[in-house]
Amino acid sequence: MAAVGLQTHIWANNTRSVLLLAGFPVLMIFIIYGLQLVLMGFGFLPGTGRGLGDDMALAASWLAGTIPLAFIVAGIWFAISYFGSQAMIDVMTGARKVERKSEPDLYNLLENLAISRGLRTPTLRVIDSEGLNAFATGLHEGQYSITVTRGLVNTLTRNELEAVLAHELTHVINKDVRTMVIASIFAGIISVIAELVFRGLVYSRGGGRRDNKNAMPLILIGLAFAAVGFALAIVIRMMLSRTREYVADAGAVELTKNPDAMISALRKVEGRSSLKGPDELQQLFLDNQPDGVGLEGLFASHPPIQKRVDALVRFGGGVDPGPWGGETLSGPPAGYATSAPAAG
Repeated sequence: MAAVGLQTHIWANNTRSVLLLAGFPVLMIFIIYGLQLVLMGFGFLPGTGRGLGDDMALAASWLAGTIPLAFIVAGIWFAISYFGSQAMIDVMTGARKVERKSEPDLYNLLENLAISRGLRTPTLRVIDSEGLNAFATGLHEGQYSITVTRGLVNTLTRNELEAVLAHELTHVINKDVRTMVIASIFAGIISVIAELVFRGLVYSRGGGRRDNKNAMPLILIGLAFAAVGFALAIVIRMMLSRTREYVADAGAVELTKNPDAMISALRKVEGRSSLKGPDELQQLFLDNQPDGVGLEGLFASHPPIQKRVDALVRFGGGVDPGPWGGETLSGPPAGYATSAPAAG
């Protein structure tokens, strides 16, 4: 990708992100309305005693009161997530902060990349996992963090590690991290609301009035609203993250001037990126491919490694070595210090 082309992709992604993020509040309204219809169908909320249209209109009129309440709760949730997101991510993934003293070579790679773009060096974190993965988090300058797994550090060469760090730093530079974290928070809120709908369906067997003649249509329509809202939330998250991976790969090549390193890093990560974490977090990963194919692959948050490699070969001028055979290194990656430097 030429520089002007890359910048155009970044602008397009950011514009699309604003439009897609604006859709989350609409999806919340869909799901809340569906919840109200389900509760009305099970008799937990009063109906009109008339036709189905009257009951649906009554549920719609309640939105004037329930929506502000829902947004207040969502605002509290957002504030908690804003200030505590990194701590929660560390707990969920087992990530720990490392300093230059404990990881000098890895830290220097990240620092040099940040300096080359005039950025404050993000906090460096490491997860003691054999999976090959990495991700960036944070909402603003001074809060950004880049996390890599121990498996990635032990498997990749110095140039490949630099390419991966450049990929994650590109997410920071392009504000992808902030967008994805905000989307994850919104998706989490929607997931909880959607779960309330289904939990209400399960636990409603022992209570509520069942004298509403429109009960079954209300329940079915309510579930349909909730299902559509939840499915669209998944699609939005997918659309936010998929195209950004191509741009971040190109950004890594722009930073390192080494397309072959990014390609070989992706080949090593391919099929070895397993890392625990909730769905909202996994969309931030360097790679997050589902085990299956078909519909599961259709809703994947990341494009296939092969397509990413093809793009780097076509637009970055790199060479694809083909799938990695899994050869292990006899020692730490090239360029990594294992003891004190020699005298002089």
